[in-house]
Amino acid sequence: MDRKVSVIGLGYVGLPVAVAFGQQARVVAFDINQSRIRELTQGQDSTREISPVDLSTADLFFTHHAPDLKNADFHIVAVPTPIDEANQPDLRPILSASKTVGEQLKKGDIVVYESTVYPGATEEDCVPILEKYSGLICGKDFFVGYSPERINPGDKEHTFTKIKKIVSGQTPEVLEIVADVYSRVVTAGVHKASSIKVAEAAKVIENTQRDLNIALINELAKIFNKLDIDTSSVLEAAGTKWNFLPFKPGLVGGHCIGVDPYYLTYRAAKAGYHPEVILSGRRINDSMGKFIAEQTIKNIVKLGGNLCGAKIGILGLTFKENCPDIRNTKVIDIVNELKEYTTNIFVHDPHAHPAEAKREYGIDLVDRSELNDLTAVIIAVAHQDFYSFSREDFEKMLNGTKLVMDVKGLLRQSQDSSASILKIVSL
Repeated sequence: MDRKVSVIGLGYVGLPVAVAFGQQARVVAFDINQSRIRELTQGQDSTREISPVDLSTADLFFTHHAPDLKNADFHIVAVPTPIDEANQPDLRPILSASKTVGEQLKKGDIVVYESTVYPGATEEDCVPILEKYSGLICGKDFFVGYSPERINPGDKEHTFTKIKKIVSGQTPEVLEIVADVYSRVVTAGVHKASSIKVAEAAKVIENTQRDLNIALINELAKIFNKLDIDTSSVLEAAGTKWNFLPFKPGLVGGHCIGVDPYYLTYRAAKAGYHPEVILSGRRINDSMGKFIAEQTIKNIVKLGGNLCGAKIGILGLTFKENCPDIRNTKVIDIVNELKEYTTNIFVHDPHAHPAEAKREYGIDLVDRSELNDLTAVIIAVAHQDFYSFSREDFEKMLNGTKLVMDVKGLLRQSQDSSASILKIVSL
């Protein structure tokens, strides 16, 4: 039978999913944020994941009224799963979404979660909420599945339909339905996981593995800094071997790589196992903002600069390149550490939303024209916009020390530096 799809949560993950299904049939697109519903209804997407053309051609019924979910029987939950200040899983969004869906559930409905969780969360945490608010019995009256999101914000090549989809269901029959529904829109195909827990675990280790690889390179960068060796040159040389993995040092924030490992370590600890390698990698990556700030201060002093009232420009605030998302950005760690030295900070990011930066971090973003007479510049995020900055552009921004902390290695790929007076320091 044809399934009528609803998508709950229209952020970086949910909207691309809704649009993909909306190209095939009508989709109930639900979000509790009324301003988000208004902007999408007007054909605009502030996340910049979906173009106005794709948004207008999809058959989407945007709504913040939960009863509209009754018009669907295949519900996809794609809400955030953040961590709290103690790095513990914050399940409030997904449990709230489960309550909303549960209140509208009908017999025969299927609920598929895409939000990243620890193994067991779908069946142990979400199902009881669905049952409580629906008055129905899971496995008899309605069913659940899990199909982890693999959206990469800002990536216009690896989009939702082009990434193989892991699917799972609580029974073999439900698994086939879930696989069939996703197969209609995901051209890359599906992988049928043997259980919901396997699918949950597969997702959470994808980002944990990447987190650990970056942590290794970040630790190597700290070691090579002590040894006065250029890390980028070392990685370039090592990369000539066919099986050397091309990871680079940098900040690890956002709502995936910087968060997901904590979901796994939380569940592991609950089961009686204390993870060592994963948490060690997290500590290294979480320390990089402070490390970059400290290196900036040390180099200013080394070059004879005056720290008191020093003007430091930071290029980039978002958690990754070419994306407006500032959630859990680690650039803020650089900002906060530098403020300890009574420096004046000027943050420029053409992709971040100024109002959001002010609301979330108290930062007033500045225009490029305001980046002048600076003591130092930190290239924190590799936005494509910054690749067009010439060495001469940086020289005009700077005064005195002419220091550029090239965290992302942008200037290694720029024009000849023989006449440059910049003092470039990379990780």
